[in-house]
Amino acid sequence: MLPIALRADGRRALIVGGGNVAVRKAEALLEAGIALSVVAPSIDARLRALLDGTGSIVLERPYQRGDLDGVDLVIAATDSPQVNAQVVSDARAARVLACDASDGERGDFTMQATVRIGELTFTVDSGDSSPAFARRIARELRERFGPEYDRAARTLAQIRAYLRDALDVTQRTDVMRELADRPVDELAAMQPVVVTCASRASALAMTQTRIVASALAQRGIATTILSVTTTGDRESERPINEIGSVNVWVKELEMALAGGSADYAVHSCKDLPGVLAPGMRIAAISLREDPRDAFCSERYASFDALPPGCVVGTSSERRRAQLRALRPDLRYENLRGNVDTRLRKLREGQYDAIVLAMAGLKRLGIRATYTEAFDPTVVVPAVGQGALAVETLASNDALAAQLFAAINDKATQWCIEAERAVLRTLHAGCSAPLGVYARLHGDTIAIDAAFATASGAMLRERLTDAVYSLEAARGAGERLGGILVAARDRTAQPRVMLPRTQDRPSRIADALRGRGVEVLELREGESGLDEMNVIPHMLLFPSSGSVAAAGPYLDRLREAGVRPLVAAMGPRSGEAASAAGFAPDIVSPEASIEAFVAAVAQRLEQP
Repeated sequence: MLPIALRADGRRALIVGGGNVAVRKAEALLEAGIALSVVAPSIDARLRALLDGTGSIVLERPYQRGDLDGVDLVIAATDSPQVNAQVVSDARAARVLACDASDGERGDFTMQATVRIGELTFTVDSGDSSPAFARRIARELRERFGPEYDRAARTLAQIRAYLRDALDVTQRTDVMRELADRPVDELAAMQPVVVTCASRASALAMTQTRIVASALAQRGIATTILSVTTTGDRESERPINEIGSVNVWVKELEMALAGGSADYAVHSCKDLPGVLAPGMRIAAISLREDPRDAFCSERYASFDALPPGCVVGTSSERRRAQLRALRPDLRYENLRGNVDTRLRKLREGQYDAIVLAMAGLKRLGIRATYTEAFDPTVVVPAVGQGALAVETLASNDALAAQLFAAINDKATQWCIEAERAVLRTLHAGCSAPLGVYARLHGDTIAIDAAFATASGAMLRERLTDAVYSLEAARGAGERLGGILVAARDRTAQPRVMLPRTQDRPSRIADALRGRGVEVLELREGESGLDEMNVIPHMLLFPSSGSVAAAGPYLDRLREAGVRPLVAAMGPRSGEAASAAGFAPDIVSPEASIEAFVAAVAQRLEQP
């Protein structure tokens, strides 16, 4: 026996018979929405009254084989076993499913006692042992399951429809299973709400957005997703420091919130500036995924295994500064694009290794052939790395409360807010060469920070403190930020080395000194380190000739394992510097003294 629910969908059934049994079968079929034809020599008045106004075909005469034409089901409900058997035989010959009300074993299907409560349908089958007992059970089902069950079912149907586009199949299944276990009264009273989330369109961003949308759905709040292209997405090949250091991944999402086209936005927490735009708030911070940076390579098993001169791709000044401090013998080149794009470039051999966030790799379920996480106290992660931040308008208290209840993780929130306090204290942007990593152990917070100053110094500090509140965690971050500010100020005056090919006074040197920069001028052929016994924060190449002039000096830098920041005036100077093994960190947009000085000064002013 295989119970099957059959949709009406314009189907027609034939009832052969006009007595009590026919009345019960007609009631069930009409309730299901199936059109009826009834044929019998005598039709009971109750059956006529039931069929009146339903559009049913009523034929008061003996059954004929042609009555089966155009029907999908037939119910033999006469008082004659012989007639019923003939109807079933004719139906099978005509490939029409038949039910014999006098002998359930003879037909193709049976009709169970049915109870409908709105969208819910219960069927009871006593196996023909006692139709009266089946009707009793149906009556008790009606008494036991009231209209609240129908309302609960309708709530679940609405939410499922809303989630069809926002979540994948696995997430929808998990959400619906969770909701189905809620108390019926709670589901019946639930008023499904639909909100809109602004999200970047990358695979990682959408995966992260669905994490939040899934948690909200379990509270009866469905999400539609508004795909937004940010500045960082549009400028996918330019280095981050050329398109801005603040809000390149965030601004357009906040515009969607402010303009009313979205109710909340999901960010990688590390993309948020220390101070949000006016009128915005962080409503919730998710449980942190793996916060570490990941070494990825198709050829080399680890960062330490890279031979000197290998090319490492990263778009992060923070990573570049910390990695260079560990391995100054490697070349660090810009790498942009989504996670899958970066891994593709690695597979194509454009880089010997790249560095990505472990959190993104884990959320996407992808990796390189060799993927190894760095110790987060050695290569300190970005502020907020691994956590998701959900942003709303500051005025949207109701949704913010729902988001907080759905996804906020207290321990992660305290750690992230401590890290963000360091960022704010330094007045640094989210793309600054700053790593901060906080851990909470009971009532104790430990915070590590690594900060590359404009002078080229790598500052490392750790603070451990007892904290008993969110404000105390923020205070610990502010104290560590103050320590870093003091250390930065002690090394504040930037110093640059300018190779010279001519004896006349340098306009570049004069312009930079006027901006408070110490300029050391290196004459052609000088080794620099012997005469001056100093290492500059930045090495300037105003021309390809200046690269050649600095040859002995560059040799000594290589021997010492030292690599200052490098600035080139225009593309040709940059190409010459790269050929000498000192690929520029900045290249002025044009080969003019004014543009070069401005680019150098801007980079030196960055924290």
